[in-house]
Amino acid sequence: MNILLINHYAGTPKLGMEYRPYYLAREWVRLGHKVLILAANQSHVRSQQPSAGPYLSDGIAYNFYDTPAYSGNGLGRVRNIFSFCRQVWGDTDVLCESFQPDVVIASSTYPMDVWVARHIARRVQAKLVYEVHDLWPLSPIELSGMSPRHPFAMLCQKAENDAYRDADVVISMLPKVQAHMASHGLDLRKLTVVPNGITLDEWVVDETTPPLMEGALAAHLAAQKAAGRLVLGYAGSHGLPNALDVLLDAAKLLQEQQAASGPEIAVVLVGGGHERARLQSRVEAEGLRNVAMFEPIPKLQIPALLQHFDIAYIGWQRTPIYRFGIAPNKLMDYMMARRPVLHSVEAGNDPVAEAAAGLTVPPEDAAAVAAGVLQLAALPAEERAAMGERGRAFVLAHHTYPVLAARFLEALG
Repeated sequence: MNILLINHYAGTPKLGMEYRPYYLAREWVRLGHKVLILAANQSHVRSQQPSAGPYLSDGIAYNFYDTPAYSGNGLGRVRNIFSFCRQVWGDTDVLCESFQPDVVIASSTYPMDVWVARHIARRVQAKLVYEVHDLWPLSPIELSGMSPRHPFAMLCQKAENDAYRDADVVISMLPKVQAHMASHGLDLRKLTVVPNGITLDEWVVDETTPPLMEGALAAHLAAQKAAGRLVLGYAGSHGLPNALDVLLDAAKLLQEQQAASGPEIAVVLVGGGHERARLQSRVEAEGLRNVAMFEPIPKLQIPALLQHFDIAYIGWQRTPIYRFGIAPNKLMDYMMARRPVLHSVEAGNDPVAEAAAGLTVPPEDAAAVAAGVLQLAALPAEERAAMGERGRAFVLAHHTYPVLAARFLEALG
């Protein structure tokens, strides 16, 4: 089967996020299918921007389209989106003749790529699949305050409605979307939930394997261990949805209220993103001596990094959009690494609670986060280890890419 996957932000382990298209495609290639991924060569989530043109990674063919660079979520990003969609549309004849897709997947977070995918699918009578990462335009409306009457929101709404009407199959990463999608015209018999996951070959690093890291980050983590401190760690994007201000507020409380007895808590943040510089300024201006921030590290070093975390943190904003569920990659990584998780969230689902893999506290509540840290820190090390083991077992049972890729193909019939 020839699978054409349109994902504006698709990456590879070498290039950076998004990783999901790569991992699904790799499994499909291993099963004997042919995959071509179409993406833009400029993306705000990649750590390395590829040159425009063909690209090959582990048997997966890519074509990166030459699109304008941008930053933030303003007009530059809109221009980048429409440049990509216009170019793919213009390549319809070439794609249909040279690749002859049996399946065309629209999977770019924003929904307008479904029009391009539909155009190609109809030309060759291929199956049309719409894959939902986030609910647009609902996400920018509820998370960023965009008006439902904003022209961009109205455009997204038209595209979402068209996708539910015209797609042969709808794949959602979010588990609680049924009512929303049905209200916008989806026949729920088309819907299959395929969440995010992990790939096993990146998890050969364990507690018995020497760390792959070096430099200032490795030295800092070693110093915390030598001083007898517990590390509360965060690894991932530094953006507003990640609620890292709440983590810094909690760190300030911990610094002010740390009891004389019990271990000290060292907070370590690793990653990049548009909020990183501002957060670093907060750390310096407020004298948060118990917080250290480090630049992103290669994805293949993440398992080694996580072994240094005694508690792994993930937080969210308090927003109604999460009633549809959450599917964060970093949470899968934390659980796979056997880390007990402090989860600051209110959502339609909670993998940490489902797996009994840590502690869940309310979002946007620094006092609750600080109390949760101390509660987990006070547990015997064996109990935290048991939480970590339950988290790993949960991921292995439900969230490995061979399982998810097969579920995706089953949905195609």
